[in-house]
Amino acid sequence: MSSNKEEVKLFGLVESPFVTRVEIALKLKGVEYKYEEEKWGNLSETLKKYNPVYKKVPVLVHNDKPISESLVILEYIDETWKQNPILPSDPYERALARFWTKFIDDKCLNVMRKVSFTLDEKERENAIEEMEVALQFLENELKDKFFGGDEIGIVDITAAFIALQEVMGLKLFTSEKFPKLFNWSQNFNNHPIVKEKLPPKETYLAFYKARLESLAASK
Repeated sequence: MSSNKEEVKLFGLVESPFVTRVEIALKLKGVEYKYEEEKWGNLSETLKKYNPVYKKVPVLVHNDKPISESLVILEYIDETWKQNPILPSDPYERALARFWTKFIDDKCLNVMRKVSFTLDEKERENAIEEMEVALQFLENELKDKFFGGDEIGIVDITAAFIALQEVMGLKLFTSEKFPKLFNWSQNFNNHPIVKEKLPPKETYLAFYKARLESLAASK
């Protein structure tokens, strides 16, 4: 079972999809933790001490031992608290899950940043085309209710930011174009734990609006 809540801390930002990943995993596992909210552009010295290499959230601190990088943290959580596994027990299935989490971060995340924050219309159109190619791979891979089968797994948690596309004001997939992904996003967003941990839509919209205005001002 989980340790008492004083032994587990999560340093995060409410707008960060990487932090959301960790919160969903901790909640699925039933792990009690203390949440330490950081400030965008003004991270605490404690955070920098715990993550001196990247100086960014999320950082999970378990018994005063810090772990950084969301995918590393997810695997640590799964190995430390055995209940409600988010990684498959079969070695081949585990390897596949790791492949798709890497694909989501390497391909989908970078392109989604371009779609969200590129001001040049032509570049944005190219990014949307690139994103649709990546989404088609995920559409083909999705065989059940979730990537993890009937229950949420590590691939679903990693892809949380894709399920949030509408919250960010994007329309990257529809029920007509990507029916399996569309149904997956509805199931994921309506899962009780995900609903509890996802920041309000207004929080995301305000954050992305501020980022876009900042980019426009720096042109």
